[in-house]
Amino acid sequence: MKVLIAGGGTGGHVYPGIAIAKELKERDINTEILFVGTENGLENKIVPGEGFELKTIHSKGFKRKAITENFKTISVNFQGLLDSYRIVSNFKPDIAIGTGGYVTGPVLLICSFMRIKTVIHESNVIPGVTNKILSRFVDRIALSYEETKKYFNKRIAGKIVVTGNPVRKDIFIYRKSEAKKALGFDVSKPLIVSVGGSRGAANINKTVLSYLNNYMPSNIQFLFITGENQYESIIKQCNMLKNKDVKVIPYAYNMPVVYAAADLIICRAGAMTISELIACGKPSILIPSPYVAENHQEYNARTLEKIGAAKVILEKDLDEKILYNYINEIIYNNDKLKAMSESAKSLSKPDALDQIVDLMYTLARS
Repeated sequence: MKVLIAGGGTGGHVYPGIAIAKELKERDINTEILFVGTENGLENKIVPGEGFELKTIHSKGFKRKAITENFKTISVNFQGLLDSYRIVSNFKPDIAIGTGGYVTGPVLLICSFMRIKTVIHESNVIPGVTNKILSRFVDRIALSYEETKKYFNKRIAGKIVVTGNPVRKDIFIYRKSEAKKALGFDVSKPLIVSVGGSRGAANINKTVLSYLNNYMPSNIQFLFITGENQYESIIKQCNMLKNKDVKVIPYAYNMPVVYAAADLIICRAGAMTISELIACGKPSILIPSPYVAENHQEYNARTLEKIGAAKVILEKDLDEKILYNYINEIIYNNDKLKAMSESAKSLSKPDALDQIVDLMYTLARS
């Protein structure tokens, strides 16, 4: 079977595709897989690093109230359709799946028009514009959340299946004690992890830096993942670098180990992050990005907050004192940590990856 996987821009759009690709290869080593992304997306590092082939196209998202720039975007995306046609014509996939990002639009449209079987996966509670458009053309729509159904036209309800979000299988294999040792931390002390996503989050980093410099107690450990763009700046300002209980790194390529080691995670509320927190049953303090379409990260975060799996701080309210209070409320209370963990796991769909790959096999053979 030949499979085309389109998705990119951020890790949240790339890693579900990687999980799907690995599962396909595990089931049949002869499966041919081609990823399609953009030249500037994180997929350019991740996909080849995982051993898969990547082709790139021109693709760009539209911006509200930016009429002049959107005329240029139309031209870019027209070129993306031509790029997609060439790639799809040469590869001749049996099925194509879109895992998110602007790149999915031209690729999945071309596949649909060429009568190749198609699936899109929507990982957020509120679907993006690209997936809403594609929903009219593709064969199946896989959702992470039941409540997302209401955002799609009722006439396409028959295409929809709720699978959950596919997460990489290696996220389940590490024990906390082993993971803490692997990261160089003391097994006996609680570990807090702050991560702002693949690009970093300036306001989260600024607040965490202030917390570390002014409030950091002696009986906990802290892993501060800054994002590559902000690492040098943070290093220069952090007073805690000589403290063996604090580690500052630009990026973590071994996130399954980081998740396993953490007792509490401070992070954004992107779809992939939420899914991995749920899968691992990790208590979290979520700071949704206000810079995303339809404010979808806040909706993602509130889903966990409602069931007691997370605390939510809006970025406009974020400061080191609020963060300090939330950390203290959670990290020293083992009963609370356990309850938050169990609440997170209650949303988990551990068979999401299998469901999606089963769906792809069924479609490809139909």
